[in-house]
Amino acid sequence: MKEWWVQVGLLGVPLLAVYLHIPPPQPSPPLRSWRASGTFFTYKDRNIFYRDSSGAVGSSDVVILLHGFPTSSYDWSKIWEGLTQRFHRVIALDFLGFGFSDKPRPHRYSIFEQANVVEGLTRHLGLQHHRINLLAHDYGDTVAQELLHRSFPPLAPLVVPMDTIPTLLTPGTSSPGMLRNRGFLLSVLQYINQRKKHRDRWVGALASTSVPLHLIYGPLDPVNPHPEFLQLYKKVLPTSTVSVLDDHISHYPQLEDPTGFLNSYLNFINSF
Repeated sequence: MKEWWVQVGLLGVPLLAVYLHIPPPQPSPPLRSWRASGTFFTYKDRNIFYRDSSGAVGSSDVVILLHGFPTSSYDWSKIWEGLTQRFHRVIALDFLGFGFSDKPRPHRYSIFEQANVVEGLTRHLGLQHHRINLLAHDYGDTVAQELLHRSFPPLAPLVVPMDTIPTLLTPGTSSPGMLRNRGFLLSVLQYINQRKKHRDRWVGALASTSVPLHLIYGPLDPVNPHPEFLQLYKKVLPTSTVSVLDDHISHYPQLEDPTGFLNSYLNFINSF
């Protein structure tokens, strides 16, 4: 009798071949609604999806939301309404290669380019001279750090929910659909190496800034394990404030605990 792993392999190869030829699933109704509520702008002949909602009357505050890997602006859907009750404008984009934005292949994706895309969006919206709050997660944290290094339009308080210290980072989880495009996935994943290469630039931007920083942390996060990550964060950024959510909250706190996340963020913002 053949070894079990040989039998599994013989069965798995044709199943994988069939799977790779299955068309990707259509977006769910909530995703279709999310797309319908947004629009696109052009950055260097690439279509970039973004959503821009007007919110609180009497406020001039603007917040831009920077999503993580391997997801999209939809990560912020559960706190969107709450943010519009506090901010005059709430803006989120899908980075190049993510969500509804273009996914050129082959292409050398980089954090620097994604920061350029964010700057392009602010120019497109006429916000280049406005004070802007950044709310970032995972991959978006590094984009925020690059923007901070550039002294991107006068920044208001910055929140970095996860993945702030690049040396602690590991690749995020990938969805089955990403497996169909392994080369594309590896191209986007170059941001891990970029974080290592430019650690001094990006951690230095956080350590030297006068912009108030805040961390919202889920203790069950497998990417940034507790308590090591929190200890290192406080050591590297002793002036940053921190909100620690309930013990069962993991790597996507804005989805896992939207109420706790939103309250932590607004408490920080309203302290200024």
